[in-house]
Amino acid sequence: MVRFRFGPAGKPVEYRGSTVDIPFFLKSIGLDAFEYQAVRGVRISREDAELLGVNARKSDVLVSIHAPYYINFSSQKEDVIDRSVERLCETVKVANYMGAYVVVFHPGYYGGFKPDEALRKVISGLLRVREFMESEGITSVWLGPETTGKTSQVGSVDEVISICREVGKSRPVIDWAHIYARSKGTYITSIDHVIEVIDRIEKELGRDALNPLHCHFSKISYGRGGEREHVVLADKAHGPDFKIVCKGLLEVGVDTVIISESPILEKDALVMKRVYEELLSAYKT
Repeated sequence: MVRFRFGPAGKPVEYRGSTVDIPFFLKSIGLDAFEYQAVRGVRISREDAELLGVNARKSDVLVSIHAPYYINFSSQKEDVIDRSVERLCETVKVANYMGAYVVVFHPGYYGGFKPDEALRKVISGLLRVREFMESEGITSVWLGPETTGKTSQVGSVDEVISICREVGKSRPVIDWAHIYARSKGTYITSIDHVIEVIDRIEKELGRDALNPLHCHFSKISYGRGGEREHVVLADKAHGPDFKIVCKGLLEVGVDTVIISESPILEKDALVMKRVYEELLSAYKT
């Protein structure tokens, strides 16, 4: 049976306790996924990471982790690439401690390179991370290059698929809002668009990359260069439409983790879960 999981990107807005106990709070409100945010740097001890993982397993909460924003594998400066490798390796180690199944990260920027050149640099840097994972015997953690929202960033659907194919032990992280913003509101506007993205992943990478499909969702504002900021689901002036995305996912029938990047995190995760349950009931009748 296909399973959808929902949860927040980071500490829930209405939670005041310890990070390690977040899984218990999420379970109590009906959520079952959590993406730990290390976006400003990895600042959790091994002991706390392991305890978070234990509590997540007790609560049936699936954990992922978002690596620091200060990563750019396509920089023109080799020291920036070296630090990017170090930061991602450090995040992978912590992911292994906490039992996080995927490390989400933004690959880099074009920065004066042609897109294919930037892509090659990203792949080269990530192969160094894979060498580290193999040397450390880390086999349960996947690398998760994320589709990015700015046209200046490496991270189109095709680029993310190429990264995963070339690097190995990698799965695309599909941020539907980013794809929508990158296209300036012209893509992820129909169920067919959603199905097309999933079909491309399966065709190029196989079913393992969809077991589960790891997603981010919120509505988003955009401008000439793509993404500006994530906004709440109730904002009718912006897209994409979660019902469209959810219907596409149900059509394909793939296990899915949906992480809310709305400013109201778990509140909109619960809204999405309710929409999913309503649509699922309609599909069953």
